[in-house]
This record gives sequence, structure tokens and C-alpha cells, in this order.
Amino acid sequence: MALPKKIAGRQQEIMREFLAVLDNHLEDILAGHVDEMYHIKDVARVMFIHPTHLSNTIKELTDKSPCFFFEEKIMDISRNMLANTSLSIADIARKLTYDTSNFTKFFKRFEGVTPSVYRAQTREIVLAD
Repeated sequence: MALPKKIAGRQQEIMREFLAVLDNHLEDILAGHVDEMYHIKDVARVMFIHPTHLSNTIKELTDKSPCFFFEEKIMDISRNMLANTSLSIADIARKLTYDTSNFTKFFKRFEGVTPSVYRAQTREIVLAD
């Protein structure tokens, strides 16, 4: 049975707002305006909805947890910073509210290589072009 249009529309609205809140929060993190990464309850508070409702809606709509989208965005930022800045890995980690060790573990879990190996690989590609 298909969802009524009103419910499906609200789910889409929640998803769009969720992604916008994540983007705004990550911009604040990078700008140094905020020094702690949000948890799902923090995002839900900003959106004025219950955390369980937020999680369930995103999971139902995408088959992925809210953390997937957060981690994906952090990885995109990390890859970009490693490839396009001269910031040290420790500075990138701090900017993203990680200590260096946890950032390295986080990055390797998603990318399959450490940040330093990733940076070296991206520089090799640039030099080869």
C-alpha cells in the first residue's frame, strides 16, 4: 500500500531539512563557530521533531540511517581537504572535531586507506596528469 501524498511529502520535507541542517552545522564546524559535532538528538532539536521520528523517517525513505549521511558528508569534506589543502592531517582532524587517531580510524574505515596514503595517492594522480 502506497503512502498518502501528504505523508510522503512530509517525509521528503524532513529529509531536505535534515540535509540542510547537516550542511549548516558542518559549515559552522569548518568556520570554527562550533566545536562539537551534532548527534541525531541535536539535529532533531533544531528541526523541532523527536529524534526517533527523524531516524525512522530517514530510514524508511532511504533505507539508510541518519549517520550514513553525516559520515558521507564528513568523508567528502575530509577527502577534499586532504587533496586540496596543505593543512596537516592533525589540523584537519581537529577542524572536524576529531583527535588524530580517531580521525585516521574513521577515514580508513570508509576509504580503505589512511589519510596520509590518500593524500599521497591524490598527489600522484595530479602529478601524473
